[in-house]
Amino acid sequence: MVRVYRVVAASLAALVLAACSSPGTVQAQTAPADADQVFVALREAARRNDAPTAARLAAQIPDYPAPGYVDYYRIKPTMFDASGRALLDAPDDQIQAFLSRYDGTAIADRMRNDYLVVLGGRHDWRQFLAEYPRFALNDDTQVKCYALEARASKGENVADAARALLVEPRWYGDGCVDLIGALAASGQFTSDDVWAQIRLAYEGNYTSLGSRITDALGSDKPSDATLSMATDKPPLYLAGTIRTNAGAHQLALLAITRMAANDPAQAAIAYAGVEPRLTAQERGIGWAAIAYRAALRQLPSAVDWYRLSVDAPMSNNAYEWRTRAALAAQDWTMVRWSIEAMPPALRNQPSWIYWRGRALAQAGDAVGAATLFQSISGQYNFYGQLATEALGQPITLPPRTPVSATEVRQAAQNPGFALAQRFYSMNLRLEGNREWNWQLRGMTDRQLIAAAAYANQIEVFDRAVNTADKTRVEHDFSLRYLSPFRSIVDRYAASTGLDVEWAYGLMRQESRFIYNARSGVGASGLMQLMPGTADLVARRLGLGRLSRDQINELDMNIQLGTNYLAMVYNQFDQSPVLASAGYNAGPGRSRQWRQALTRPVEGAIFAETIPFNETRDYVKNVLSNTTYYGVLFEGRPQSLKSRLGIISP
Repeated sequence: MVRVYRVVAASLAALVLAACSSPGTVQAQTAPADADQVFVALREAARRNDAPTAARLAAQIPDYPAPGYVDYYRIKPTMFDASGRALLDAPDDQIQAFLSRYDGTAIADRMRNDYLVVLGGRHDWRQFLAEYPRFALNDDTQVKCYALEARASKGENVADAARALLVEPRWYGDGCVDLIGALAASGQFTSDDVWAQIRLAYEGNYTSLGSRITDALGSDKPSDATLSMATDKPPLYLAGTIRTNAGAHQLALLAITRMAANDPAQAAIAYAGVEPRLTAQERGIGWAAIAYRAALRQLPSAVDWYRLSVDAPMSNNAYEWRTRAALAAQDWTMVRWSIEAMPPALRNQPSWIYWRGRALAQAGDAVGAATLFQSISGQYNFYGQLATEALGQPITLPPRTPVSATEVRQAAQNPGFALAQRFYSMNLRLEGNREWNWQLRGMTDRQLIAAAAYANQIEVFDRAVNTADKTRVEHDFSLRYLSPFRSIVDRYAASTGLDVEWAYGLMRQESRFIYNARSGVGASGLMQLMPGTADLVARRLGLGRLSRDQINELDMNIQLGTNYLAMVYNQFDQSPVLASAGYNAGPGRSRQWRQALTRPVEGAIFAETIPFNETRDYVKNVLSNTTYYGVLFEGRPQSLKSRLGIISP
């Protein structure tokens, strides 16, 4: 049997011996199995922020080959309570000693991230500003919020930067709630800004967060009973008398936001009685909230309600769905207007550059459209491919940059890669990926290709793909679009009548060729099959009832996955768009989305207007992958547009 994570003892030992002995890297010794078990238990104690247990377990493995992680897992529970809130009395001396000892390592950057959260919670802006420039990844929204608050504490106006940052409430944590309160207290945020954040939280169903943000309103904060009436019983609130003050208007808009989430049509009826009492901008905000929920349900009325939003400010999700509603209605004038009204950071995303270009082309502005298409045609993604075809060019591959065996051997000597392999052998993917990705920072394209080739050589296929994906000028698409297990996939693709490039396009998206991949909802294996789906296909193939281990075995997983994909494909008139959506979200949902169509649409528009975020991105990525695999396997240019086709009701 093929093993994807084949960590052969002899090769790993050689890598470990080659590794430097600096703190945080794998040392030139291996831990006994029981030490590995203690380490995994220590990791779990740290995840729970159980400081006594973590301290006890760490003391049992003083010579573990990954000392930085042992120390991190020991200290981290002293920085946060069981709910994940920062402890303001965290031990600075231990943290700073750790940062000094392991300086420059991935785990030190992780610790600095945690420490910045603690310092932000303390409002220790002097120490925060000393540490923040050394936070290399800088990928924590909460820390970014604290950084803006630190700047504001020195008198800097950060309101615009805060509005641009505060767009996704699920990442706010205490830091962003604190920032909103600080900016409101200093006058940099108006009450309208605060209410926009409250609505944004409730729009995403982060109700506890939304309630916490109301504290930033100060003396204008509504009573708990009034807020509860507006958010939990919006029809009753809207049926009452809406006073003329700004706070009452904002509560009405919050109530509409909540009511629309359950029934946009009923919300529209209720809102019609409230709307005349609101300002012009408030009226637009309310209609945008209703239209957003209607668009998610693919109601034809969404586009009309969105027209009533005019120039009102709204969430990024609402802006995007206004454009999608216009695309579904094939109203290209509205598509253009909607995109041009988006905040700059959103408007400049490849998706909206492409659709804006299409709108310009529909209006007869060929030069303006070509300029937009040209700006993204060099990107190797769904929209870059569509833009390339819009310019009249077929989809091809960039020249391949080969690397030498010497360059691959040099990559193999990287001690961080050895530590990553150790974690992969223990099925600690988070830690393995952290260590692997840390080594990639600052690499040239050739070094990235060599690292990808090395990952492919040791069959860590997902790192090979992701590493090759990072190159900017020089590329190797045979690594970016790997095709392991080719004889098996070819056999089952042929037996089911599937294009082998589509099977690979789907597998690359599903699992990145991780043999033992597990999803949060229970899907598993290379083709990420749900147990019920696997059982269904196995019965149809006459294989009887299979165990979970049998389903996840490489050959069986590919057989079941390709057969299921073929079954779905045949249900949907051999449309790879509908079948890919059905594979991810279930055939029933794909059928429902198709039935919501009122006229034939381009496959690209259908994909863009899929209501599920995961499935929408999934379909785009699978078909983009498939197109590149087609170039690799067939040795000739391809068309993504032809694969997308036309989707009819």
